[in-house]
Order: sequence, then C-alpha cells, then structure tokens
Amino acid sequence: MNPVRLTGRAALGLTRAIGGVTLFAARGLACGGRHPAELARQLLHLGWLSLPVVGLTALFTGAALALQIHSGGERFQAGDVVPAIVAIGMARELGPVLGGLMVAARVAGAIAAELGTMRVTEQIDALVTLSTDPVAWLVSPRLWAGVLCVPLLVGVGDVIGIMGGWLIGVNALGFNSTTYLANSWAYLESWDVVSGLLKGAVFGLIVALSGCWFGMTAGGGAAGVGRATTSAVVAASVGILAANFALTGLFF
Repeated sequence: MNPVRLTGRAALGLTRAIGGVTLFAARGLACGGRHPAELARQLLHLGWLSLPVVGLTALFTGAALALQIHSGGERFQAGDVVPAIVAIGMARELGPVLGGLMVAARVAGAIAAELGTMRVTEQIDALVTLSTDPVAWLVSPRLWAGVLCVPLLVGVGDVIGIMGGWLIGVNALGFNSTTYLANSWAYLESWDVVSGLLKGAVFGLIVALSGCWFGMTAGGGAAGVGRATTSAVVAASVGILAANFALTGLFF
C-alpha cells in the first residue's frame, strides 16, 4: 500500500496503454490499401448507413440552435445574428462533435462486438494460422473508413443543420429567405468549414480505433465481449470530446 509505489504502477500502466494504442493505430494505418474490397464494405457500413442518423441529428440541432439564439439574442436586440451563429456553430463545433458522437454510438460498439466475438471464438487465431495479418484484414479498413467517412458526414451534416436553422428562421422567426441564406454565407469563412472537416477525420479515427482496440483485446467469453462493447462506446465518446477541446484550442 505504499502510495509512491501505487502511483508509479498507475503511471507505468497508463504509459504502457498509451504506447500500445499508438503502435496499434500506426500499424493499422500503415497497412492501408491491402484489401480494397473490405475497405469498400467498411465505407458503406460506416459512412452511407450512418447518414440518416447524422442527418436527422444535424437537422434538429440546427433548428433548435436557431430558436435558442433568437430567444437569447432578443434580450440584447441582437436577434438578427441567428443566420451567422447557426452557420458558424454548425461548421465549427456542433456538426463535427454531434456527427462524431452519433457515429460512435452506432459504429464503435458494433466494431468492438464483431471483433470481440471473433477474438473469443478464436477466428482471429485462425487468420494467423492461415498466414493472414488480422490487423491488415480487420483493423486497417475500419480505421481508414473512419478517417475518410466521418469528414464527409460532417460536411453533409453542416449543410443539413444550416438548412434546419433556415427552415425555422423563415417559417417561425420571420426571416426573409434570401437574406437569411446571404447572411449565413457572408459570415462563414473557409477555415470554419475546413477546421470542422479536419475534426471529423480525427473523430473518425478515434471511433474506429476505440472499436478495434477493445474488440481485438477482448477476452473472457460473452461477458468480455459485452465489456469491450461498452468500453469502446465510452472511450470513443470521451475521446471525441477531449480531442475537440484540444483541436479547438489549436485551431482558434
């Protein structure tokens, strides 16, 4: 129970875990392109099939954001800033973060459950026996699919979110349609959009990496797969929020 020994043990364990995840991610990214058919399947699973939930989330978020900004802005006679704030808020923060969280909720647990089941049923060991690299076959396509798909989802979500604000602004708040769209475009800078897309790439990597890491390291039968699934979703969600804070400070 020596506190110094316990602190050192915890620090070494944390360092070992960070190093292991970093090497795992680097190896997975380095194996990209070996299995294009599997990559295409993961692009469909992570990207196209995630579009409905990301689009609906962005639509309602943009609409609610317009209502909130108009309500708060009226206190300071600044209700006309709704178009600009909705556009900037969706492009910089809400589009990437909420899109990443929705993909994490849908994908991270599924990846962990799939790979975890393969691990506990020794299917991954069978791949090694057949001289097939499980990282190149199972991990790399998922990592690259996350990096490539989530920025596209973020871009589509930004457009849908701004349109959600436009619908509320024109139909409920009394804005002129042309003026609303012109103000949204006038105050939105290219870096606002680019920074959100870069965040999406990082968030996609975090989501796929969390699912792959906990799935590949699962053990202990069905209970272990369940723990891996839960841990993957929690790690991906917390990682997205932490990375968003770090990237926002770096970009702005």
